[in-house]
Amino acid sequence: MGQSCIFEAGRIRLGGSTGTWRVVFSSTGDLSPARGAVRHGEQRSRMWIEAARRPLRTALDSFAALLLPSDCRICNEPLIRFSRVPVCDGCLNSLALADVNACAVCGEALDFASTEARLLCAVCRRVPPRFDFAISFGSYDGALRSLVHLFKYEQLRPVANVLGAKLAQAISLRGIAEKQSVLTIPVPLHRAKRRQRGFNQTELIARSALRHLERSRFELHNGLLRRVRATVAQTGLTRHQRRENVRGAFVVSAPERVRDRSVMVVDDVYTTGTTLDECARVLRAAGAEHVVVATVARVYRSVVKMVPGGMPNREESPAAFIQAAAG
Repeated sequence: MGQSCIFEAGRIRLGGSTGTWRVVFSSTGDLSPARGAVRHGEQRSRMWIEAARRPLRTALDSFAALLLPSDCRICNEPLIRFSRVPVCDGCLNSLALADVNACAVCGEALDFASTEARLLCAVCRRVPPRFDFAISFGSYDGALRSLVHLFKYEQLRPVANVLGAKLAQAISLRGIAEKQSVLTIPVPLHRAKRRQRGFNQTELIARSALRHLERSRFELHNGLLRRVRATVAQTGLTRHQRRENVRGAFVVSAPERVRDRSVMVVDDVYTTGTTLDECARVLRAAGAEHVVVATVARVYRSVVKMVPGGMPNREESPAAFIQAAAG
């Protein structure tokens, strides 16, 4: 015989005493049909609401396009629907995963193919970075580069949702956090830079990405890594100067929360990798067991492209890409 548990006026009583306001939970399961009926009714309500919303949204898009004409901020084609992100579907659909033979550690594009299971670039063979490996969604050019600029420099925060979704796609394909939960740490801005920009773009991207992933496997910790010293732009610096520029710029605020954990450091663009390598260094020093880095875009120094004849054509990435990403 099941027993009823009654919540009443902040107290829990067992039995069937009368009262003016009660919620009864039965251990016999005799309320499950009613619950099922409620859920079914809720689903039907949502379906009706969604069916009514579609024509309303279409009408709103047409009204906005008629009275509030606007152009795509990337290709300048007229927008035919209302959106918080002023970019046309064509530009958004052009965003594609990078299709390159990449170094298994830093992710740099390699201008050769190999039967080796683990391809490494010359730099990683000579001086391995402190992180285990780096992943990126796509090359820092075209529409992806324009979206990053709209987000960082023109304050279009809704773009973070688009970039976060693309980052989540890259993370899912790599299978990160399949075996254990991963601490997710955005690269922090110095307080002066954050005050100037008004937000940390990497934090917003990370939050958006986690909404597209299984949240139980990723733990976002925004304050574990702090930037305690401002740095100059890395553009034009030698490899040694870049390392000296960021050395000591980051500290781990709570090493006990990092010790023996797997950590994923998130950034918007992988340029030279020096900043991400320094973040990995201090996290390793604090006891992190594994460190991976994940970025939306990547500046490839050498990109292999196919020309109409089907032969590979090696192109150097413009230095301007690195300069623009450094901001």
